[in-house]
Amino acid sequence: MSETTATQELVVTRVFDAPRELVYRAFVDPDQLAAWFGPVGFSVPRDSVSIDARVGGHQRFTMVSDTDPEMTSPVDATFTELVENELLVGEQQVDFGAGPVVFRLRVEFHDEAGGTRLVLRQGPYGPEMQEGAREGWNSSFTKLDALLAR
Repeated sequence: MSETTATQELVVTRVFDAPRELVYRAFVDPDQLAAWFGPVGFSVPRDSVSIDARVGGHQRFTMVSDTDPEMTSPVDATFTELVENELLVGEQQVDFGAGPVVFRLRVEFHDEAGGTRLVLRQGPYGPEMQEGAREGWNSSFTKLDALLAR
């Protein structure tokens, strides 16, 4: 990707009907992450999840296609900033099958009337990948909504 095509940052904002602590926990608890992460049609096997929620710690897991288990996308992230129940910042290495891609990820958790406003920033993306990533996050967040409603 050239510099001019890989400079866009994806921003997704979502309000969840749950307290900030519960939404944050869904990102740092291995059992919960495995239950919601990945767009519809993909899952994250619990045994692939390892999370060490601290600066310098990690978040590792593998997304697997539900229809073709040979299609996997390993994610290996390192936390560079972390404020419990407020902020997760890190660098992710993701392999979509054509070799690893590195993204910066920032997830903010804000109190919102009746719930939590999450602001996710991820990039850099080329224009051709940004819309697919937006759809993937929104699909994952629909699964997170269902988990938080339990």
